[in-house]
Amino acid sequence: MLPFEHQFATLPEPLWAACQPTPVSHPTLIAFNERLAETLGMKEKPDDATLTQWFSGNQLPPGAEPRALGYAGHQFGNFVPQLGDGRALLLGEVVDQRGVRRDVQLKGSGRTPFSRGGDGRSPLGPVLREYLVSEFMAAVGVPTTRALAAVATGERVVRQLPEPGAVFTRVASSHIRVGTFQFAAVRRVEQALKALADHVIARHYPEAASAEDPYLALLEAVAARQATLVAKWMSLGFIHGVMNTDNCSIAGETIDYGPCAFMEQFDPQKVFSSIDQGRRYAFDNQPTIAQWNLARFAETLLPLMREDGDAVVEQATDIIRRFEPLFDAEQRRLHADKLGLTADSDQAVPLMKGLESHMHQGRMDMTATFDALTHYAETLSEQHKEALLALTTEPRELAAWLATWQVEQAASQNSERLATMRRANPVIIPRNHRVQEVIDAAYEGDFAPFHTLLAVVTQPYDESEEARRLAAPATENEQVLRTFCGT
Repeated sequence: MLPFEHQFATLPEPLWAACQPTPVSHPTLIAFNERLAETLGMKEKPDDATLTQWFSGNQLPPGAEPRALGYAGHQFGNFVPQLGDGRALLLGEVVDQRGVRRDVQLKGSGRTPFSRGGDGRSPLGPVLREYLVSEFMAAVGVPTTRALAAVATGERVVRQLPEPGAVFTRVASSHIRVGTFQFAAVRRVEQALKALADHVIARHYPEAASAEDPYLALLEAVAARQATLVAKWMSLGFIHGVMNTDNCSIAGETIDYGPCAFMEQFDPQKVFSSIDQGRRYAFDNQPTIAQWNLARFAETLLPLMREDGDAVVEQATDIIRRFEPLFDAEQRRLHADKLGLTADSDQAVPLMKGLESHMHQGRMDMTATFDALTHYAETLSEQHKEALLALTTEPRELAAWLATWQVEQAASQNSERLATMRRANPVIIPRNHRVQEVIDAAYEGDFAPFHTLLAVVTQPYDESEEARRLAAPATENEQVLRTFCGT
């Protein structure tokens, strides 16, 4: 069993509502993350029948006290004062083996007081997508929520058409979002807002407690984590797809994977999400949107800050302005790693801009390009150079860029730099067409492709034949052009 605690439940009740999951008819266990369970303190794995009951919501694990969390949010720029967990329930918190408090949450477990007429369920497809992508992100070192379990419900949910249902069990440093603060702030209950902020400081940013103004320090710390997070997303071609304030984690983790996707053919304005009609959350817009979300967070904290009037607004604005240089610094470091350069190279940014231009104009696959560049850096062989040039429709232009890159890269080449370069450039990502293949097979009752892909994406530097097969870019007929959130 998991040693549950319930610290969030000590906060004022407007921030949460007690609620029970709705049982399902014929649950079956799809996957259980034993390694993650061990880190959470589950000393002995229960049998599959017990796991199925726990993680379908049919039977509560010992010590669980389910609650739906309240939050508001700007959805595509439009403020909605009450959203909340309309299909999710926090079972409780667990202090893991590293001493970190982590939430355990059911997602798709039925209606809650925040459902707003929804069914509180999740289709199977989004559950499998989130399981695969979140575990890949953890494997490459991107801060993320984690997948603990997935259970098929044996029931249908209706979106555009009836689909198989599932329940996902998610682990997070917390499920507190910018929207959680907006939920408290819009109610003008300063006691609840202060209690929430103090909880976040104690849980995630204890160093802020001793600052001259703890709430200003909290804003600064959250901004720094968001800058790092979004830079890491972009180094992998990741497009979140729905960066609303209610999907912006205060802990600095990737959360709510809905219509997410990884960019294949490089295009800075790429959008996959079917609901992002205005391209608000396009790949290249993500840093700007993160900064915008942080400005909304700052607005909620103003009543708690030490100064008031114009002075406090200027202090908060200054921190929001610092997001851009923080993001640029992290991106510059990641650029250097991906190109095999030293961290202080002044050529990392211009070289990356040049390569991105070539990838865009030459219709190059982003992941395949950096994988091939890594192989070329390791060997400098003509064979690997030709393999890289074969990825572009404009080989002459790319060859000229390679000549410039090689001069800079040769100055810093050593085994440590090459190892860092490989860690920055995974062989495989959860490619959109592969994820769709897995979902299609699962809808027919075949989960073997899911387990095969999961094994590969959680070993993202594997050079095996199977990994190479699943790493191949989509053909013209295999491309997935749109993704859906499942709500």
